[in-house]
Amino acid sequence: MPGVDSLPRCRPTAASVITVTALDESFPRLRARTQRFTLGEPRTISICADGRRVLFLRAAAGDDARTGLWALDLPDGVERVVVDPTSDDDLPAAERMRRERVREGAAGVVSYAADDAGRVAAFALAGRLHLVEVDTGEVRQLGEAAACFDPRPDPSGRVVAYVDAGDLRVAAVDGSDDRVLVSDPAGTVAWGRAEFVAAEEMGRYRGFWWAPDGASMLAARVDEAAVDQWWIADPAHPDRPPSPVRYPAAGTTNADVTLWWVGLDGERREIDWDRGEYPYLGAVSWTAAGVPLMTVVSRDQHRVAVRGIDVASGETALLHEDVFDGVPAWFGDRVVRIADVDGARCLMVGDEAVTSPDVYVRSVVEVGRDSIVLSASTGDPTSVCVYRWSEAGLEPLTPPVGVHRAVASGTATVISSAGLDHDGNQTVIHVDGGTRELSSYAVKSPLRPRVRMLRLGSRKLAAGLVLPRDHQPGTKLPVLLDPYGGPHAQRVLATRSAWLEPQWLADQGFAVLVVDGRGTPGRDPAWEREIRLNIVGPILDDQVDALHAAAEAEPDLDLTRVGIRGWSFGGWLAALAVLRRPDVFGVAIAGAPVTDWALYDTFYTERYLGTPHDNPEVYRLNSLLDAASSLTRPLLLIHGLADDNVVAAHTLRLSQRLTEAGRPHSVLPLTGVTHMTPQESVAENLLLLQVEYLKRNL
Repeated sequence: MPGVDSLPRCRPTAASVITVTALDESFPRLRARTQRFTLGEPRTISICADGRRVLFLRAAAGDDARTGLWALDLPDGVERVVVDPTSDDDLPAAERMRRERVREGAAGVVSYAADDAGRVAAFALAGRLHLVEVDTGEVRQLGEAAACFDPRPDPSGRVVAYVDAGDLRVAAVDGSDDRVLVSDPAGTVAWGRAEFVAAEEMGRYRGFWWAPDGASMLAARVDEAAVDQWWIADPAHPDRPPSPVRYPAAGTTNADVTLWWVGLDGERREIDWDRGEYPYLGAVSWTAAGVPLMTVVSRDQHRVAVRGIDVASGETALLHEDVFDGVPAWFGDRVVRIADVDGARCLMVGDEAVTSPDVYVRSVVEVGRDSIVLSASTGDPTSVCVYRWSEAGLEPLTPPVGVHRAVASGTATVISSAGLDHDGNQTVIHVDGGTRELSSYAVKSPLRPRVRMLRLGSRKLAAGLVLPRDHQPGTKLPVLLDPYGGPHAQRVLATRSAWLEPQWLADQGFAVLVVDGRGTPGRDPAWEREIRLNIVGPILDDQVDALHAAAEAEPDLDLTRVGIRGWSFGGWLAALAVLRRPDVFGVAIAGAPVTDWALYDTFYTERYLGTPHDNPEVYRLNSLLDAASSLTRPLLLIHGLADDNVVAAHTLRLSQRLTEAGRPHSVLPLTGVTHMTPQESVAENLLLLQVEYLKRNL
């Protein structure tokens, strides 16, 4: 690959900001090519220099997956390209895995990190470490590492730390020094990297944290020697060897994760905590406000401990023990975190819950000197709003409807807002009493969804119902349920983008119903815990109850023609529906379904089902395999053969059981496709094939 300086310049122009009217193609293809209409939006935003500089990533056009680094300096407010978008197909294995974990489909500069002043920013291209001087746009390659991963400058911008294969390295920003800081000869050990379950399920994507003075860091050491090795083969290319992956299936051994203090001179010491009781490293926070903080989580995830770290001795002290994991930070001499208290998910400052029971706290955005910025839902799980808490109380920073996300630092706050009344995200910088909107080059969808936001049944299930735009009242419609349905994720949100694909599906002749049932976030902790040890009953019951309640609200729903489709957890739910409730569901499409929970990872599965050893009957009842012989309805199974999250063995084992039971079904294998199906043609044709299958069987 050529160096960055030799690449052709790719400055966006008015012509490069495409509009729908310039595109003569189907909605499924446009949706795929624009990555669900997100390309060209500002993202990965950093506030630097005490709010005077904002860095962000953005593609040069709404149909161009190549992403570059941009800067906006205040108060002049001029957006400028710092690093031009480029391609980076030649990726090291660790970077490919990172992108799969974060569901990254773009190319080019898709992640970066900057020093506190925003003077320099580091990023990886094709496995090589690059540094850019933000003021001038001068880009240079540092060192000779060929597998650079997650480079991060120290807060002062003098040194960049990065992972190279399994080593943690440091390089001077002037190029005078590039060396291994810590390494291990064992091929199963990696320094400074998040293990599989941390990145896939825990929301921790990094493995090292700089000290505020830049003289040392805390770094995770991950040893996967005891983790079972699986093999991901490519049956379409039998000449290629299978790829090994270390996969911690439910009930098996996790990676051995330890935390170390590491000085730039190579000195290091292990940080001590009771890893037998708390084996998961949840989060690490190190700021000038106080000693470093860490959260550690028990294997059953019933306990979360916040501990302060003495880097001089390696000892830790218990500060708080809660039942919910939130990134800890210092607010004066008190620790800020999220915890479940008296049935509510609260913002905690020290020992005090400072939010009321009707506020469901989702994340802590920033802890400042006098206030805390957080995101939360208040009474309506379909909306996520941004608030500022201070000793004076809770102040809303966004409207009460929509999904709003924020980045904050000092006096500056950047808020990205999505709603039902506009396309995509609108990103606005708030600083010193003024505002400045960041430009978006995203393509606008040709569809204007018409969704009825509903609360259905006795449990007031959050749902959205979408009918064809040309529907004539009195005309009966087949019904398509389109859920995810499981914990950690919501489909029913007050944003236009959430309803684009359901509207297109509805326009093909269906009434599309999307329901978030028990286990989904946004309501209260008890709602999420109702699926503990029994995900089959509550989750399937909620879909059926919502269907019948929707039919009462909309008499044109034909309950004699009901289909269901889903992906991942939703794929499990779709297959479950036709196996357990053929009286309701006439056809199912199950994409990348988890068919046997003993084949899925430790952190996610054990949170809800315990371990297969302790609860074998629970695993059997929540599995699809033993129910295979009951299939009487059409079932289409779809699976990417390169999927390393829900491996293709799930679909193959269910298909084997169905075949052994003499139950007809269809299987669509996707060669070279992972869990997120990023390929344009695959994403487009999957939608078309599913519609054809549903029409044929309904």
